[in-house]
Amino acid sequence: MRKFLLGIIFTLIVLALVGFGYLLLGYFPTEANVAPPHFEQHLASGAVDASMERHAPRLTNPLMPTDQNLEDGMKLYTMNCALCHGGLDRKPSALANSLYPPPPNLISDPPDDPEWHIFYTIRTGVRYTGMPAWDKTLNEQDMWKITMLLSHMDKLSPVVEDYWKSSFGPAPAASEEKKEGEKKNTKPPEKHSHH
Repeated sequence: MRKFLLGIIFTLIVLALVGFGYLLLGYFPTEANVAPPHFEQHLASGAVDASMERHAPRLTNPLMPTDQNLEDGMKLYTMNCALCHGGLDRKPSALANSLYPPPPNLISDPPDDPEWHIFYTIRTGVRYTGMPAWDKTLNEQDMWKITMLLSHMDKLSPVVEDYWKSSFGPAPAASEEKKEGEKKNTKPPEKHSHH
């Protein structure tokens, strides 16, 4: 039994050394303009999610989702985030296809994560993705305003939607879908025929 366990331990050590050799001798591809293997995407996404769950404090946004805070969030997003994550005009980012992993388009596909998760991502960044930590560039209040915008895009007031349209072009996708849903749920007026 002892020899069997030693054999397993030895095999695991050899596999680990072969894996490290593969990585450290330059055999692992690092190009950002080539699609990564599926297992790499799966491992990286899983590692990021697990790290966020473990390390991100469950903070509550200290700011209220007022029209002014949401409009400020739009301005901050445009100045700091749009280059990689797509603009409020819903056009894709010019850099999206040049980064690995490609950054998500946060306007076309807003995050469905809780605010504490979004805030932690903005504040600390994500290693090996090109997502910088903004805690040395933006103050905490500004990071919360961006967080608020991203988590409230489907709940914008008409005033904020009008500001969005007049300043950046098309309204957020969520508000377009909301209006279409309201149209479908609205019955046309009944026609009365008089004999």
